[in-house]
Parts: sequence; C-alpha cells; structure tokens
Amino acid sequence: MIGTTEILIILGIVVLLFGARKIPELFKGVGTGIKEFKKASKDDDRPA
Repeated sequence: MIGTTEILIILGIVVLLFGARKIPELFKGVGTGIKEFKKASKDDDRPA
C-alpha cells in the first residue's frame, strides 16, 4: 500500500508540474471523466 510519505511526494511533484492554479482544474476534469465513465457503464449494463 502507498504510505503517507509517498502520497506527499506525489502531491509535491504534481504541484511542481502543473502549478497550484491548475490543480483545481485538473481535479475537476478528472471528476467529470469519472462521472461520464460511470454513466456510460450504467447505460451498458441495461438489458436490451
């Protein structure tokens, strides 16, 4: 499992790569993508 130290290192790298201003936009895009994926997989599970 990933420990606290590893998570902090990953978050530090993300901040360096994207900058503090871009992170909310990045997570918003990820959240939208996950929502669309769940919606599409729900639609595929319905019997024809």
